[in-house]
Amino acid sequence: MVSVNWERGICCKAPTGVRGHAQIRPEGRPFKMGDPIQLKDEGNKHFQAGETDKAIECYTKAIKACKDKNVLAVIYRNRSACYLKQESYANAASDASKAIDVDAADIKALYRRCQALEKLGKLDMAFKDVQRCATIEPKNKTFLETLRRLGADIQAKLKTTFSTDSRVQNMFDILLDDEMETEKRERAANNLIVLSREDAGAERIFQNNGVPLLLNMIESGKREMILAAVRTLSGMCTGHKARVSIKNGSRQSIMAVDNEEIALATCNLFQCINDSLTGGDKREYGKEEALVLDASKDLKTILLSLLEMVANKKVPGHGRDQALNLLSRNVPRTTKKAKDNSRTLFTIDHGLKKILKVCGQVPELPDQLPMTENTQLIASVLLDKLYDDLICDPERNNFRDICDEYIKSKIDPNDMDKTIHAVNTISGLLQGPFDVGNALVGRQGIMEMMVALCGSEREVDQMVAVEALIHSSSKMSRASFIITNGVSLLKDIYKKTKNEKIKIRALVGLCKLGSAGGDDYALRQFAEGSTEKLAKQCRKWLCNPQIDTKTRKWAIEGLAYLTNDADVKDDFVEDEPTLGKTSLLFLYEKKEIMPELVQLAKFSKQHVPEQHPKDKKDFIDKRVKRLLKAGITSALAVMVKADSTILTNQTKEMLARVFLALSQDPKDRGIIVAQGGGKALIPLALEGTDAGKTRASHALAKIAAISNPEIAFPGERVYEVVRPLVSLLQTDKDGMQNYEALKGLTNLAGFSEKLRVKILKEKALPEIENYMFEDHDQIRQAATECMCNLVTCKQVQDRYLEDGNDKLKLMILLCGEDDDNLQIAAAGALAMLTAAEKKLCNKLTLVTTQWLEILQRLCLHTNPNVQHRGLVIVYNLLNSDDSELAKKLIESELLEILTVIGKAEDNPRRQGAIDAARTCLVRAMDLGLIKPFTSPS
Repeated sequence: MVSVNWERGICCKAPTGVRGHAQIRPEGRPFKMGDPIQLKDEGNKHFQAGETDKAIECYTKAIKACKDKNVLAVIYRNRSACYLKQESYANAASDASKAIDVDAADIKALYRRCQALEKLGKLDMAFKDVQRCATIEPKNKTFLETLRRLGADIQAKLKTTFSTDSRVQNMFDILLDDEMETEKRERAANNLIVLSREDAGAERIFQNNGVPLLLNMIESGKREMILAAVRTLSGMCTGHKARVSIKNGSRQSIMAVDNEEIALATCNLFQCINDSLTGGDKREYGKEEALVLDASKDLKTILLSLLEMVANKKVPGHGRDQALNLLSRNVPRTTKKAKDNSRTLFTIDHGLKKILKVCGQVPELPDQLPMTENTQLIASVLLDKLYDDLICDPERNNFRDICDEYIKSKIDPNDMDKTIHAVNTISGLLQGPFDVGNALVGRQGIMEMMVALCGSEREVDQMVAVEALIHSSSKMSRASFIITNGVSLLKDIYKKTKNEKIKIRALVGLCKLGSAGGDDYALRQFAEGSTEKLAKQCRKWLCNPQIDTKTRKWAIEGLAYLTNDADVKDDFVEDEPTLGKTSLLFLYEKKEIMPELVQLAKFSKQHVPEQHPKDKKDFIDKRVKRLLKAGITSALAVMVKADSTILTNQTKEMLARVFLALSQDPKDRGIIVAQGGGKALIPLALEGTDAGKTRASHALAKIAAISNPEIAFPGERVYEVVRPLVSLLQTDKDGMQNYEALKGLTNLAGFSEKLRVKILKEKALPEIENYMFEDHDQIRQAATECMCNLVTCKQVQDRYLEDGNDKLKLMILLCGEDDDNLQIAAAGALAMLTAAEKKLCNKLTLVTTQWLEILQRLCLHTNPNVQHRGLVIVYNLLNSDDSELAKKLIESELLEILTVIGKAEDNPRRQGAIDAARTCLVRAMDLGLIKPFTSPS
């Protein structure tokens, strides 16, 4: 029941018969600035209006100014009600307690504290409060019902707790019993994992000395036991700061187990711990808060443990990969807007040399760190993210200095193993923070040393040197140096070596140098036909299943460089076996160069890039069709789903560019949707570089504009599409992006009310309204069509009802434009607005003097769709309960127009307009404005 508080009229849900306290303020007392009574009364008014923030502000000021204990208790009680409404239960309980301190029998304060404590999960304390309320008012049904409910909840919780205790102990007994059957132990392990994911279960495991028992399971060395223990710990630590303290030694001992599944589980445990310590835990701890507030020490301990694992020989390859992945995921800032990059600086100071050590490992040499095929690449990605997270030049200089010092310490003419370690480290930097690696390559003697190592008699020296040359030749100046000094050397290595690993690397070096001019046909580095021969050899290696995976990866890299050549692209898409092995392609969009700029460049004797004849649109379209037919979209979708650190923001941008190129032709978009491209584009549009997100959003807009949203984006995914499309409405995006985003939003807005509400929540409405003023005809039409689908929302209708804007006037004037499609959209919007809000019918006649003329033109339009909408508007005006407006319409030429249309013979093409005209005439007769024509007898 809703009752009125005695504290100056506050309205709230209160139990029947709750006693209030009389007003303290004596009648006639004048109000003063800072008067607590006045501030309290203002707070009450705000509360009644639903403005809880303002009410809390007033009550807080009143508390500071108030000296009277009894008045203070009332204010605290009122503020407690506000906090309850805001679901800030800890504050609500605190304020209610202060009111109870003044009056222990304050029944409202007691009941409010009971409600707050119940929400905080403190059922026993809430029970005591409502018990006191029931003692004061034993006949109050609300108190008795709450008392009964809380009693039942407490009993159920106790029952669960006691049963959980016995279950937990039983599971540990089974797991630690070596003679127990394997099946029973597996079942007990799975039950323990499930239990740890429930808050009550995790708490019982923790309280029953569960952590030491779990550590005993880890130290057993048995795979199933370790997995069960690690996954149980993950469940216990998820979202709970107070449970994440596990000894560092145990963490490292888990990572030291050479098993990929255990490494992944341990990685998940670390992530849970990190998330809990950095804000994933939203619990309110009360008095225990002091125990869990300062997480910085624990975070540093975890960070140091991970850095220790990176260069620890006891850690296997999978464990090292996961340690690097965790650093990559959690050390750099998630957004550049955050100012604190202290974790990155700490990692650079304490672990940069350890990461460089991983990059420099040469598996073919003795006494190297255990690694997987991806370890060094993951390390390079981490280095790139750390460098990218630095804010200022001194921080970047420090990063470069540490790298420079490390490389210098490793170059030793008398120790070739140390020297090639340094060269391999430079390769790692060139794959990560390229600017740092490029600066090191530019140091005197480094490039010459790489070329010299290519001529070494040791195969390992040749392999490391060739790799370094490949990575360092990304810059045109470096490529020119190598073409001049190293091509003949690479050719000799390729022809003479019998080692397949060196041969493929030499080939990739030649591939990269051959594509150094990019797709500029005028800058071909090798003779015509050479790149096709190189590509043919790469494809041969790629399709050979007997060659190891790493070597085949090098073959893919060689093809990636060579596909800058249009001849190679054409051969590539015709080779179905190769297409089945890889999903690489360089076909993303290129901006057209203005002919005027080309002429200007020629006049100033600047180099003008020359397009390959096979890079023209018709050739590109053919290649796209072939790739789509080969299932390229499915391969790209799988890449997007891969939860891998190697999927960097730059890779995501490349994927977005490819998707955009594939979706240019509307006929191809159905294939993209069918192969999962629509779903794959959503994460690309939400995460990554700005350029990547824009291109992915543009591809989404193209798909959303012509596809059924239910099929293209099934389930809840369709709501995730709205934000990327709205981002394309910003003024810094180009006209095509604006246009296709509007078309996509139009399609979504016509699908469901929930989607229309989502579009409004994303604040798209002002942007759409702005584009309705656009000079460009197509953009203006698209914006008007989008608005037409949005006007069914009450929020949009309210904007048209507001005074002081020209929204309605613009819509009427757009109805008078010459473009049929624009008129259909504008007239449709106006018809729905005038049907939904009768006030707009009268407002329509006031905003412009041309309204009647435009309306008549709509009704006389040759396009039946435009005419039908115009006649519906006329009917809405006649039905607006404004007799003067209806009379004005009938006294105008509209009556004659309606009569002519209404008397026309039935015609399926124009039947909608004919029926609408007849309905208008019937309505006019009902209003007594016209009489039916009767012929004399």
